[in-house]
Amino acid sequence: MTRNMVNGAVGGALATAVYSAILMAGERAGLLGHPPPKRVMRVVLPGSRHRPKPGEGALATIGHFAYGSTAGAALGLLFRGQRVPLPVGAAYGLAVWYASFQHMMPRLGTYPPASRDSPGRQALLALGHMVYGTSLAISMNRLRSDRTPGARILPSEHPERSKFLTPPQPVP
Repeated sequence: MTRNMVNGAVGGALATAVYSAILMAGERAGLLGHPPPKRVMRVVLPGSRHRPKPGEGALATIGHFAYGSTAGAALGLLFRGQRVPLPVGAAYGLAVWYASFQHMMPRLGTYPPASRDSPGRQALLALGHMVYGTSLAISMNRLRSDRTPGARILPSEHPERSKFLTPPQPVP
């Protein structure tokens, strides 16, 4: 059980890094304003929520990775070390997005509910969370202890013909 939770937490941290790259791209494209982790820190730290605060960037990063790792640990506990299908990972990411941006963020006062927010911002956040969930599933599948060496991430009906992540073949 502990190993599953740790694998999920590690997978969650790796997936959060991937998701953070999407947030940075969305911020540069003008779809986000301030990224969600920074907005959360501006609300929870003392002082005006409309002004930068000392250390908010570092605290936002730490908080975001802690949140992503916790969500990953929860999935690790749910799957008990079993392989996580990639579509399930994507759906899990969407569930995290929905819980966060339809319920938690509005209660904190950082964003309106997703249903009343900017469609462009919420589309980016939903897509980013799908990528988070897929990355989480891939990471957890790679960290499984019963995984065979050289195992593929995606199943194939014809493994002998699969070109996706196959182990290197010896040169004759």
